[in-house]
Amino acid sequence: MQTRRPWLRRASVTAVSAAALVAMAAPADAAPTAQASTAASAATTAAAVDYATWQKDCQAVMDQALPYLKQRIAAAKAGEKQAIVFDIDNTTLETDFGFSYPQPANKPVLEVARYAQERGVALFFVTARPDIIHSFTDYNLKQAGYQVSGLYVRNFIDLFKNVAEYKTAQRVDVEKKGYTIIANIGNSATDLSGGHAEKTYKLPDYDGQLS
Repeated sequence: MQTRRPWLRRASVTAVSAAALVAMAAPADAAPTAQASTAASAATTAAAVDYATWQKDCQAVMDQALPYLKQRIAAAKAGEKQAIVFDIDNTTLETDFGFSYPQPANKPVLEVARYAQERGVALFFVTARPDIIHSFTDYNLKQAGYQVSGLYVRNFIDLFKNVAEYKTAQRVDVEKKGYTIIANIGNSATDLSGGHAEKTYKLPDYDGQLS
């Protein structure tokens, strides 16, 4: 039987990830931090959901995305710079299943990303994570197998902005770099609203239970 694992809510995962990664960067003899305590407390209040079901549901969405991407990539216009924009937490990485660093890739999404990147499509990552863990996140994505053409994280001012509007603005910035965003993949409505992508694919978040 598949072990059930904790899922954290979107409001808490950024704080949990930041706390854990900052703690990992601290000296070995450093005293426990308030951030680490916050991470532990958020984990203990998470709901339990079956991991195998989540993977099956993610695979179903990617099974819809891949045929489109194969066709769209093959039909690229001369000189067209194609890009895919991804969310991170429980989209490209398995953030809420266990707690380790580097966090493992969400395999169905990684399979699609690899197909695209091997054919010259740029991968951009837009996340609500704070910029204090930019380098940790960039390293994690690359270790998991993603080729990172760009990583957008929130600075201090962005933390006070509407998440959906912030993410839309980052896709606009990708377009300003000359890219055509052929797909936008995430697990929350805030990842996908606002346009600036030819197609959107929503992974399961089970009514907000999954970050």
